[in-house]
Amino acid sequence: MRSPLALLALLMIAGCSTPGTGPEPSLAPRAAEAIDPRVPIPDTVPAGQADPALARQIDALLAEARAGEAAFSAREAEASRPAATAGPASSESWVAAQQALSRLVEQFGVTTRVAADVDALASGRLESNRWINPADRDSIARAAMAVAAISEPQAAAIAQIRETLER
Repeated sequence: MRSPLALLALLMIAGCSTPGTGPEPSLAPRAAEAIDPRVPIPDTVPAGQADPALARQIDALLAEARAGEAAFSAREAEASRPAATAGPASSESWVAAQQALSRLVEQFGVTTRVAADVDALASGRLESNRWINPADRDSIARAAMAVAAISEPQAAAIAQIRETLER
């Protein structure tokens, strides 16, 4: 009985000692090890050219937002006067001021829609191309800042009129 076990043990040991299928890996330095880790890697991506079609879309959206500014200013004046002279809540003058405020908020919708459309330009490019060209990204960011510069004072004006009506 000992001889079959001994023979099996010898076969198992012999199987482990056979030469491998290929040469052993070299311990010489690899090319990646020659790169100096202290060398800075540039983090800037060349901007390139902005897409002309995107530039036209952005220009049209900004023109729409700027055109809405004049209409907003007119409606703001129409809403500020009745709000300043409005009586107590639910009075006829208060209701008229609320209606004027509603028309102002409706006009503010033009600006918020343009802001959403600018955001949609970026998300659409991400969705279709999986990235945004840096020049296109910069154009979209500038457009978003321009719309925000229009939107923020309008939102503040609406908040001020609401606050006046809540007194």
